[in-house]
Amino acid sequence: MAEKVKKVWVVGHKNPDTDSICAAIAYANLKNAKASAQVVYEAKRAGEINEETKYVLNYFNQKRPHRITDAGAQIKDIEIRKTVGVSGKISMKKAWEMMKQLNVATLPITDANNKLEGIITTGDIATSYMDIYDNHVVSRAKTPYRNIIETIEGTLLVGNEHAYFQDGKVLVAAANPDMMEEYIEDNDLVIIGNRYESQLCALEMNASCMIVCSGAKVTKTIQKMAQDRDCVLISTNYDSYTVARLINQSIPIKFFMVEEDVVSFKSEDYVEDVREIMLKEKYRDFPVLDNEGKYAGMISRRNLLNTKKKQLILVDHNERSQAIDNVDAAEIIEIIDHHRIGSLETMSPVFFRNQPLGCTATIVYQMYREQGVEITKDIAGLLCAAILSDTLMYRSPTCTEIDKIVAEELAIIAGIDTETFAKEMFQAGSDFSAKSAEEIFYQDFKAFVSNGIEFGVGQISAMSRQELGMVREKLLPYMEQVMFERKIPMVFIMLTNILEENTYMICAGEGASKLIEDAYHVQEKDGYYLLKGVVSRKKQLIPKFMAALQEQ
Repeated sequence: MAEKVKKVWVVGHKNPDTDSICAAIAYANLKNAKASAQVVYEAKRAGEINEETKYVLNYFNQKRPHRITDAGAQIKDIEIRKTVGVSGKISMKKAWEMMKQLNVATLPITDANNKLEGIITTGDIATSYMDIYDNHVVSRAKTPYRNIIETIEGTLLVGNEHAYFQDGKVLVAAANPDMMEEYIEDNDLVIIGNRYESQLCALEMNASCMIVCSGAKVTKTIQKMAQDRDCVLISTNYDSYTVARLINQSIPIKFFMVEEDVVSFKSEDYVEDVREIMLKEKYRDFPVLDNEGKYAGMISRRNLLNTKKKQLILVDHNERSQAIDNVDAAEIIEIIDHHRIGSLETMSPVFFRNQPLGCTATIVYQMYREQGVEITKDIAGLLCAAILSDTLMYRSPTCTEIDKIVAEELAIIAGIDTETFAKEMFQAGSDFSAKSAEEIFYQDFKAFVSNGIEFGVGQISAMSRQELGMVREKLLPYMEQVMFERKIPMVFIMLTNILEENTYMICAGEGASKLIEDAYHVQEKDGYYLLKGVVSRKKQLIPKFMAALQEQ
């Protein structure tokens, strides 16, 4: 059997910027170039893509990475039991034999399109034997004659095995013919011996089926009469007692299956949610459905013990507050970043590359060169765009000489002029007219914690004061809503003018204004706090805020 391919997600932070997306795509490409056939690295995103990044991806012919919201293990990460779905027409006996052979307590019942119809359990089968005293149950279940023949290992002498026994009761003709006339009714199924008179009586009383036991020979006269009266005639080597005991086992499982309120799970469901539901249910096994709602397999509590964690490579962040939800439930195997060391913890040592550079893409470029992997034109374009974005076209104090050298080398490979491309890219990202306040706010927002105090900082970059003024009017009313929804006491937005290389700060929350004033010794004017020369959240803002909070 072919070995299952392992998937590793390469993902940036929530509210991803251009560096976060482009670094994930480029690094996944690098890892796949060096990986074995059993491992596939997939670039993912943890949030919506902003207009600037959309422009970059379209320019360099790249698809948007699939969005993920939670790193928790899902049912699809577990080796589920591939018990094949069975038809609801099979007999209880056959179902029981399959359960013993497969060593399972539950069988899924599916239709011709593999849609789940219900389940049958060993308990349901036991109930059918122990609690059913109705001698009409075989007909009420519309039992196919082929089920009866199969169950009692019989031979069809007369009739159509594909027809159904659907009227009358089941009885054993143990009395003499005179008494039989009193209790045999139209359409009954009669279990009978080798007595010619009894067989004749059953046919004369309009039995719809007659089972002749103990391998007794059936005369041609009886067979002809059965044919004329449209009576199904079956012969079996079993004795009357055994046939009477087995007859209920021929009933189709559909009659006893559980079809209402069947607890099933989808392959996308998260293991933690599934575990909680399982603990409340009496069943041991549960069906799993795929994305199309079709039956995919069975899962039990035991399967959850072998849950495999998702494997992640984090790029452009290393703080829990910025990571995908439930990141602690995943296995982090690598971190590639250029920010301060944050709050993420791992269960075992990981490959962690953190360099004081202006962009994660610069680090990724270095790794391509170190590993001797060719950088294609489109990948070079992504990496160059990420550096230009993160360094604000080399204007940010986070920008190093290495970043600039790398960006220019990548620009040559990508066939672009850095200044021209950067202006077009920033212009695309500055078109806020059609965006909602929520879309603008979360296009580059990060949460931080210092001295037990949590605060959020968003950054919006534009080419003019006019564009930033429009953004301010949209965001001011929305900031209060963000604090309420996210339970953050302070929110700040950096409105950064790329050409001026200044930031116009707005804020909300108790203590927010004081924090700005303590950190920068500035006063509010015309609704802004002007932070001259401040363009970097990472290097110029967060360290000042952290220091001010410590002093407070």
